[in-house]
Order: sequence, then C-alpha cells, then structure tokens
Amino acid sequence: MKFLIAGLGNIGAEYEHTRHNIGFDVLDFLAKKHGISFAIDRHAFRAEFKLKGKTIILLKPTTYMNLSGKALKHHMNSEKTEQSNLLVITDDLALPLGKLRLKPKGSDGGHNGLKSINEHLLSNEYPRLRVGIGSDFSKGKQADYVLGKWKPDEEPIIALSIEKAAEAIEEFCLAGIQNTMNKFNQ
Repeated sequence: MKFLIAGLGNIGAEYEHTRHNIGFDVLDFLAKKHGISFAIDRHAFRAEFKLKGKTIILLKPTTYMNLSGKALKHHMNSEKTEQSNLLVITDDLALPLGKLRLKPKGSDGGHNGLKSINEHLLSNEYPRLRVGIGSDFSKGKQADYVLGKWKPDEEPIIALSIEKAAEAIEEFCLAGIQNTMNKFNQ
C-alpha cells in the first residue's frame, strides 16, 4: 500500500521555518527520523521510506503555496495514489498554536494551498492534518504573520507539535484515519 504525504510551504531561504511552512517542517522532521533525504523531482522535493510494509512518499511542492495542487495532482497520477491515501499537512490560523486537527475532508478555509489542491483534484474529499499557528496579529497583518518566523516562546510549542504531527502521519498510514483522529484530535 502506498501513501502520499504532502507538506505545504514555500521554497526559498526567506520562507524557511515560517508559520506558513509548517508542512515542510513536519516532513523534514519525519525524513530525519527515518534517515532519508529529499531529492528534486517534478514540481516537488520527494523522499520515500517503508513503514511496516507500506510505502510512504513525502512531497514538498516546489510550486509555491498557491499552486500546490499542480504538484499533488502530478504525483498522485504518477504514483497512482487514491485520494484516501493522500494526507496534506498545512498551517491553520483558526487553531490555537500547536493544536493538531485531522479531518477526512473539508473546505479550504481561505487557505490558498488547499484552494489550489481542491481545484486540481476537483474535490475537497481528501485527508488533511492542520497544525495550529494561532492568530496573534493585528488587522491587515495576516500575510506578515503567516510568512513570519516563530517567536522564541513559540519554538518549544511548535517543536512538540511537529513531533506529534509526524506521529500522526505514521499512525494514519498504519491504522487509518478514524483511529488517528481518535488519538490526535484531542
């Protein structure tokens, strides 16, 4: 069985470890845990490992956030992955800092990466793991906030949520979405 795990973010040094790049950070943590590294592929950085007989493909789109769907669509087609075996990791302003929320489907909630995926897949019925980044910004400053770096007091919280998100990804691949939701949506 094959799973495609897509972490959303933007490429480039200026975006590294920003709130909007939490998807990339989660996949980097998971790759390091399994001793693998990413290589450039079509529209994405790609890495792969086996977990109890299952093939896990990690994907970091190089199309920038607003065109994430293009990379996902290409790799889902080339890997012949079902939407139920796709898991998208993304930041979420509506969740408190560090909170995880796994859902089997849902709206884009104003998130441009999810909006692009919905458009390319012609569906919003795919699992997504949202990582809370909080919403501690002034009116009109949302873009600066999501593209901003973590504050020093947020770093330990986000490090823990990255580790928990990696565990949730493994659980999703091994035990399915319902068991994973029961365990991590608390």
